[in-house]
Amino acid sequence: MKTIAHKTISALILAMGMSMGVSAANAQDSAGYYFAQERRIRVAALEDLSRPQRAIPQATRSLVADPTGQGAGTITVDTKNRYLYLSLGNGQAVRYGVGVGRAGFEWSGTAQIGRKAEWPAWTPPPAMLKRRPDLPRHMEGGIDNPLGARALYLHNGGKDTLFRIHGTNEPDTIGQAVSSGCIRMMNDDVTDLYNRVRIGTKVRVI
Repeated sequence: MKTIAHKTISALILAMGMSMGVSAANAQDSAGYYFAQERRIRVAALEDLSRPQRAIPQATRSLVADPTGQGAGTITVDTKNRYLYLSLGNGQAVRYGVGVGRAGFEWSGTAQIGRKAEWPAWTPPPAMLKRRPDLPRHMEGGIDNPLGARALYLHNGGKDTLFRIHGTNEPDTIGQAVSSGCIRMMNDDVTDLYNRVRIGTKVRVI
């Protein structure tokens, strides 16, 4: 059946070429080009299907035994295992998957949530713009904004550290070390965390 179909298409291409004043040889070349293109498309599709696909969940949170030893209300970011824990007390915590700083942008320490924002605007800091002059100088909040649905601004000693816990427009980066030091979360997860914590919440990054 495939051979008959190919012959039929070849004949059609030849007939169309001849009706347009194209030589039989050129029309035959067109048929060959058509089938070569078809083969390339099929091979590319098969290669796509053979590549491992990353599943992107809408949320990663779960209730777990608290491994942090911290009091209720404390946020602990485990950068090695790429989890964020919100301690609930009674030995329990909510655990979320996160993305963390890439090589050269890792950090650890203690901070506090100094500000909270829904669908925050984004202004890249000067150091980031120096590395990436292609970035916009300012972007209003929205689904395409790198800060995602919510942002928790981390302060230390009353000063902005320029690090945030925030949502993302790149959900496939959760579980990876790709950021410039900020802690990324799924938008559903960061919205859940946002609703659970208040200004002044202690944040440990280890």
